[in-house]
Amino acid sequence: MIIDFHTHSIFSDGLLLPSELARRAQVKGYKAIAISDHVDEANIDFVVPRLIKACVRLNTFWKIKVIPAIEITHVPLECFSSIIKYARSHGIRLILVHGETVVEPVINGTNRKALCEDIDILAHPGLITPEEARLAARRNIYLELTSRAGHSLSNGHVAQVAKQVGAKLILNSDAHSSVDLLDEELAKKIILSTGLSQNELESIFKNSEYLLKKVLT
Repeated sequence: MIIDFHTHSIFSDGLLLPSELARRAQVKGYKAIAISDHVDEANIDFVVPRLIKACVRLNTFWKIKVIPAIEITHVPLECFSSIIKYARSHGIRLILVHGETVVEPVINGTNRKALCEDIDILAHPGLITPEEARLAARRNIYLELTSRAGHSLSNGHVAQVAKQVGAKLILNSDAHSSVDLLDEELAKKIILSTGLSQNELESIFKNSEYLLKKVLT
């Protein structure tokens, strides 16, 4: 069953309400989904309480686990700490940072700064360096492989650098609509296309299970 820690609702640039996104994921066979809308200092106090309210209600009635999360996106590096502190203190369970994807003008140094902060996942980190990946390994931060068009161009690089230094990988969809949601067959193909082995594929799925347990504890 799929566990996906990176999706977006209408609270940022997604197309669906949290409830519809979770429902469509449940029908597709998902075990858990994190709704990780984009935030900066301008909208975090709007997004966070609404995501938490939605997730509490959905978890009350449905079997799928719906996790309130955020993705810190295109913000000054100096703002990371205050955004993370706000999110953690207001009930956000999972924090991602929008990494230095090769298809967007992300601020240079975002990967390294994010890996020094209290985050869980560095999303689509682009041409991440071995030194940055080692930092992720030391701090137990997951590096993301993604099915998202454009961002996925660097999946092979991310996988091989992570393998080289022992950093943990995780697979997410970065879904913005229902058509972006993963299924098991596609998830396996994305991982294996990076050159990783079947055993390494299974380790990535285990990483998702472990992080889910951590988030829900």
